[in-house]
Amino acid sequence: MKKPHPCGSREWQVLRIGADFRLRCLGCGREVLGPRAKFEKNVRQVRR
Repeated sequence: MKKPHPCGSREWQVLRIGADFRLRCLGCGREVLGPRAKFEKNVRQVRR
């Protein structure tokens, strides 16, 4: 993502893809659910 999570981590694990994305912060483990358009706009790099 363009901005880091408040815990300081910039890495996320994608848990669910559909109309919404569910992401898990790899720093603190918090899960975030949001609209697909928002996450596609804010993603910087995809690692596989």
